Amino acid sequence: MKKTELYDSLNYVDHSREKRMQMAMLVLNDPQVIAPLLEIAFVDDDPISSRACWVMEFTAKENLSYLLPYLDDFTANLGKIQLDSSVRPIAKICEFLTKAYFSKKSSNVQIEMTEEHLERIATACFDWLIGDHKVAAKAYSMTSLLLLGRKFNWILPELKMVLEQNYAEGSAAYKARARMTLAKIK
Repeated sequence: MKKTELYDSLNYVDHSREKRMQMAMLVLNDPQVIAPLLEIAFVDDDPISSRACWVMEFTAKENLSYLLPYLDDFTANLGKIQLDSSVRPIAKICEFLTKAYFSKKSSNVQIEMTEEHLERIATACFDWLIGDHKVAAKAYSMTSLLLLGRKFNWILPELKMVLEQNYAEGSAAYKARARMTLAKIK
């Protein structure tokens, strides 16, 4: 499927799990679609980019290894994501990646992810955590950063400071996740 065809197909993807999964199945059946899907996902000023991010999330949830050949592009472009409807699924993919990397169960993610990939994820997660984003993206970022703190000793003190500083202004959901994260840090 060419990029233009993919772009047109994304017009039919909506918030429903059914539509997102249908499109993800097309991607899973033709992994070469991931490259143009990522290109579309990282054009942040286009509303279709959010739909591409939703499909990427469902694809990664089904088979995270399909994203591995594109880790350089994926992590290099994390900073471009600004729309809330794009940040949430991309933050979720970062959570999938960090959970797989730090899993006791051996996986290709542990082999393919480099320190640079992990640092880029950490930077993006901190940006989403301190930025004006919805709670879901912040929660996924907290989980990723908590795990990344196992590898980078500077992360946990920074994460603790950010959570404590922002706790008072946070929503009930933010406070609940922040309490859980802070308990794991101590």
